[in-house]
Parts: sequence; C-alpha cells; structure tokens
Amino acid sequence: MNPSLRSQLLGPLLWVWLLGVVVAAYGAFRLASYAGDTAYDRSLQDEASAIATQIYWTDRGPLLELSTQAQQLLARHSSDRNAFMVIDAAGNILAGSGDLPLPQDRSGSFDAPEVFDAMYGQEPVRGAMYSIRSPMLETYVTVVVIETKRKRSDLVREVQLAILVPTVLLGSLTFVLLAWGIRRGVAPLARIAGEVERRDPRDLRPLPLEDVPAEAVPLIERINTLLGNVARSVELQRRFVADAAHQLRTPVAGVRVLAQQLQQELRGAGADRGTQALLQVLVGSAERMSRLIGQLLNLARSESALRNLASGELQPIDVLPVIREAAEPLLLRADSEGKQVSLEAPDQAWARAHPVWLGEVVSNLLDNALRYGGRSIEVKVETQDAGVVIQVCDDGDGIPEAQGELIFEPFWRGDRADVREHEGTGLGLAIVKEVVEGMGGRIRVASRPEFDGTCFTVELRG
Repeated sequence: MNPSLRSQLLGPLLWVWLLGVVVAAYGAFRLASYAGDTAYDRSLQDEASAIATQIYWTDRGPLLELSTQAQQLLARHSSDRNAFMVIDAAGNILAGSGDLPLPQDRSGSFDAPEVFDAMYGQEPVRGAMYSIRSPMLETYVTVVVIETKRKRSDLVREVQLAILVPTVLLGSLTFVLLAWGIRRGVAPLARIAGEVERRDPRDLRPLPLEDVPAEAVPLIERINTLLGNVARSVELQRRFVADAAHQLRTPVAGVRVLAQQLQQELRGAGADRGTQALLQVLVGSAERMSRLIGQLLNLARSESALRNLASGELQPIDVLPVIREAAEPLLLRADSEGKQVSLEAPDQAWARAHPVWLGEVVSNLLDNALRYGGRSIEVKVETQDAGVVIQVCDDGDGIPEAQGELIFEPFWRGDRADVREHEGTGLGLAIVKEVVEGMGGRIRVASRPEFDGTCFTVELRG
C-alpha cells in the first residue's frame, strides 16, 4: 500500500522533532549539570575557605575556632548531608568527622580550594579541599568539606523539565496544527476522489478545479484532458457503430427478403433437398444478421439517449401497460414453442422510467428467458417504498456462478455448447444493463443454487 501524502509530509518532521527533543534533553542535562556544579562547587569552596580563616597558628600548632557565622554557613544546605574535617600533615583529626574521603594528590589545594568527587557512606558526594601552610612551622593543615549530590540532581531534573515540557507541548501543538493544515490542504483531492468514485462509468465530465491546491492543478488538468480524449473516443465508437448498423440495415433487409422469396420460388419449382437446405441456412443467416444489426442500433441509441438522462428528469409512469405491451409479441412465440409465460402484478405500479426503453428492457429479458430458460417463465411486479421491482424468472439450467457478471458484457454468449447453439446476438442483456442504469435503476441476477433456474431483478426508483 502506498504511503499517504500526510505521512510523507509529517514523517520527516516527526524525526526532526524527535531529534530536537533528544538534543534538548542532552542540552538541558549538560546545562543543568554545569550550572549546578558551578554554583555548588563555589559554595563548597567558600565553605572550605571560611573554615580555613578560622585556623590560628600557635607555638604548639594549629588552633581552630569556628565562629557562629562559619557554623551557619556549614549548616545552610539542610536538605543535603554536609560534613567537614580538619586534619594536620600527619593525618591527625583536628576537628569535624574523621572518616571523610580525601583525594590522593593534595598539591593543587595549597593555592585555592580544589573540588573532587568521592563516595561517602555508599553515596556519591562532592567535596572541596583546601590546604594551609604554617607561617612558623614546617607543617600544614587540610580542610575538607563534602556534601551529597541530592540538590544537584534535583536541579538537573528541574532544569530538564523546564526545557522538555514546553518543548514537548509546543511540538505536539505544532504537529496538531500541521496535521490539520495538511488535512485541510489535501481535502479537495479527497473530495475529487470521492466524486470520481460516485460517478457513473459513462460520466466523463471534467473534474472541478475549485479549491484544488496549486500543486495538484496540473494533475487534475491532465486527468481532464484524458477524460476528454476518452469521451471523444467513446463518442466516435458509438457513432461508428450506429452509422455502420444503420447503413447495413437496408441491404441486409433486402438480402433477407430476396432469400425468403428465392426459397419460396425454388420450393414451388420442385428444387432438390440440398438446394432447399442451403437456402434455409441462407435465410437463417440473413435473419440473424438482421437481428444483430437491430440490436446494435438499439445499443447505440440507448447509450446516446440515456447518457445525459438523470433519474431526476424521468417522469413517474405506470409500468404495467408498458410491460404488457412489450410482452404481448413474445407470448405468441412462447405458445408456438410450448412454453408458458405468467404475469403477477398489482393494479398499478408507478416508477421513474422511460416507456420506450423500459419496453426494450422487458422485451430483451423475456427473449433471453425464451431462448435459454425452461418451459415456465414468470414475470412479477412488486411495489415498494423506494419504487418498483420487476422480476423475470425461468426454471432453466441456470448460469454458472463465475459467469454471473459476464452475461452483461456485449457479445458474450456463454461457454456451453447448448447455449451457443441458440440464435442470440449476445447484446440483449448488455442493452438491458445500459438502459436500467441509465434510468437510475439497478439490475441483479440470481441462479442456481440460490434460485431454481435464473431470475433477473430490475429495481426502478419511485
């Protein structure tokens, strides 16, 4: 299945947006980590420096006196776990906790407080170390201040949420607006596709260009050009069939009359059986050709007459007189062939139909039943809320299920030898389908095993 235009437009934008979300998340993490590390590291360094200012050197060594201000500075991050330690060069604890971690290299901490990462109590901590040399003695002390990374992690999450939530919301809103805009943009194409789907196969009018996007106008114009070419080709074919049938009708009728007259004269002159058999074949061929030409004319006329005739322009008529008039010539033929035709109908049945072409429908359906059906033929007419239903049913051998739609194709007469032996033209049911659909109706066929024989159902609108 081909991808839709919307998916092709939104797909790349989705990947760009997802990439932007990933970049924004990484950027937010890096920004929050940098901001947190910078701020909190400076706070640790200030704490280490503040404690270092409280160290006094005496003859006996260093002395630590923490002021109230220093104690408040150490305790200000109440949500974090803070601790400090002061040790001398020999590793003796002068103040604070004695188990705080220390980095191996202390050389850089004599110039300024130095920060480091470590583990304390199975929890990652960040520390600051500051070493002070004695001005009188060859010794030094080291101040270590540590805190957990809880507040740093909270800051990173807050900054990430502050960046990602608006990004996701704005991106979602953008996608909704883009999807709405694209759907609105392709709506004319969907409307044209629906109109083409609903159109009758004979409707070759140009497609409308109103509200069609500029990018799609050349495509619709090419389709309209193609429809115009097809319409002209179909019209030429119809005109050729009608003209050819009309031109052939007169000479074929003359050949048939002459063949019949010659048959009668030779029969009276005592012609031999071989000659009479040949003349019988000639007369039969002339009659079949005459019927074929008549059917071709009817098909061309029905296509031309009903092509622009909408069902709304048809006037309601009582279809029963039309059916009886169309069936009357075929009743004599049915009697001569030993077949029975029955009619079951109400007193009146009104439907929108063309009387001439409705008569052609009934005549062709009855002719088809007499040729290929059984001995009993039923014509039923029923009135419904939506219109009138006409059924022509027989008790013949039926139609194979695979050939149910093929019977409406022009010149199709079936594959069975017993069917092809009949002198049909293969155009009767094609004319029926053309006329019924031209009048806004519908035709269906049912056969074995659904129906015991064959039954054609014509539905006309009321």
